[in-house]
This record gives sequence, C-alpha cells and structure tokens, in this order.
Amino acid sequence: MRDPRRTRAPDPLDPVRVTAPGLVALARQAGAIGLDTRRIRSRMTGEYLSPFRGRGMEFDEARIYQPGDDIRNIDWRVTARTGRVHTKMFREERERPVFLWVDLRMPMFFATRGAYKSVIAARAAGLVAWSAQQRGDRVGGLVFSDSEHREVRPQRGKPAVLHLINRLAGHPAWTDPAATVDPGAGLDAALRMRRLARPGSLVFLISDFRGLDEAAMRQLGRLGQHADVVLVFVFDPLEATLPPPGRYRVSDGVGETIIDTRDRAAVAAYQARFRDREAVLIRLARRHRMVFVPCPTDGDVVTSLQTGLGKGGFGRNGSWRGDATAGRKGAGT
Repeated sequence: MRDPRRTRAPDPLDPVRVTAPGLVALARQAGAIGLDTRRIRSRMTGEYLSPFRGRGMEFDEARIYQPGDDIRNIDWRVTARTGRVHTKMFREERERPVFLWVDLRMPMFFATRGAYKSVIAARAAGLVAWSAQQRGDRVGGLVFSDSEHREVRPQRGKPAVLHLINRLAGHPAWTDPAATVDPGAGLDAALRMRRLARPGSLVFLISDFRGLDEAAMRQLGRLGQHADVVLVFVFDPLEATLPPPGRYRVSDGVGETIIDTRDRAAVAAYQARFRDREAVLIRLARRHRMVFVPCPTDGDVVTSLQTGLGKGGFGRNGSWRGDATAGRKGAGT
C-alpha cells in the first residue's frame, strides 16, 4: 500500500499535505486572528492590554498615573520634577521580527480526525505569517523534519511570506518522509531558533512536542528568556482520549496496527502520558511567561488561534487565566 501523501492530487483542503496556493489563500482569513503583539504580551503578564514594558517596545510618553497601571513603569524622574506620580507609556517597535518554528518530524504526519498534525501546523504558520505581514512585521522561520532544516531569515512584505510558504510547502518531508525518527532533530531545531531569534522577537513554536528531551525543552525555555514565545500545541483527539472499549484497526497508509481499548489500566496509562506531556508544556509556559495555544486536528485553526491568543495567559502569581484545554474535544478524563 502506497503512502497517500504521494498519490493524492494537490488540493488546498487536502488533509494529508499542503500546497503553496492553499497557504497563500489563507491571507484572506489572517485578519480574523488579530495578531496584536501587545495583546499577546499582556497575556504573558496576566493583564489585558497593560502598559507592561515588554521586549520589543519603545518609550512613547509619560502621563499621570492611573489606577491599574504597573508600578514598575513609574517614571520617577518626572514624578520627582512635577510632584505627581507619572507612568511611562510605550508603543510597539515597528517591523518586529515574527518567527515560525514549524515541526514536520515523523510524528506530525498523523491524524484520526480532521487533518494531519503537520497540515494543521502548516496552516497555523501560514495564518500567523500573513497576519504578521498585514501588521507590517518582518516574517521568518525554521521548518524542520527528522532529516532537514530550512531557515528563513526575517524579511518584510508579501515576498517574505511567499518565500516562507514555498519553503514550507516544498519541504521534502511531505513527499519523502524520513525512514526513522531522529531523536536529536528537536534539540537541533531549538538551538537553531535560539540563534535566529534576536531579543524582542515574537516566536511561534508549532509542534506536537513529542520526543523532545529535557535538553531541547531547556533550549526552548532559554528562548523564552529573551523573546516572546507562543506554544502552539498540535494534537489529535485520539492522543488525548481513546475510543470506547473494543479493538480498532489503525493505518498510516503504509502499515496497520490494532488498538485494544478493553484494558482499562492500559487506557488510563495511555491517557496519562498525554496529560503529562501537556502538563510539561503548561509548566514551561508558566515558568517563562509564554502563551499556550491548544490546537486539535479536528478543530478550526483560525478559531484555535483566536481562542488561545485572546483568552489564555498566566497571571503574576503563575496561575493560568483561562482554559488550558481550550478547543480540545474530549481530551483527558
């Protein structure tokens, strides 16, 4: 049996691969995301549209202190000179670099509902890229698989997005998947992104984060120390919750396996592994003030991004302000 990724005709809505025209067409939907980097940054501090002095911001003016202003932004010089408390105001830096870190390793070519995780990741990257371009930001990225990494330096304008799209849609992982999983691919990609993203960048890490070891996760954490990071967690519903008791045949188009869900202990252990992986990501996001965006394969990508970027975040006490499983259907027990 041949791999369907090699036999299907190009289709913008193909659930197992993407095309450049399909990703270009996403430009029409990108405006719905509202990629407001100031709003995203406010999610990291737990305050909606706060005057937080985030990376990638520049001083604008000082104004009279108002209830709710961050005391860390008090302008003590102006306060001393006028005798009234003033707060520093900031505006976003122009042409802020926005990076897309897109995972095309072997585990991403899987789904039981909706589209492959790799397809969802590519669509999410396309939407964010177009949204960033429409805001005047520079767009770059890193597309990686088990065997090949493709870097795209941040540039401004539509040509930059088209270049990223062509690198993404033309990656050999879509037609010639790696024969084996490279356990070091994730770490290599994390190190490369740390080198690419300068301080103040906005970085979207789009992956299922399977198989990333502690070293790779540490590098992603260090990335969050000098850049604003959004974790887009792509997953299939079957990874979170197995179907009712029974025997199920699953195929990837090449081979087949049987899943037996009649063993309650095995089912519980299986679902616990998913929850553990999700918990690691949430802890990473909490520790480094990242934004956590769950993105299921059977959900609408635009809705997942809107929900994740618009409602979730971590407060100053480290508690999650939102639903960590937003957009997840039946995940966990």
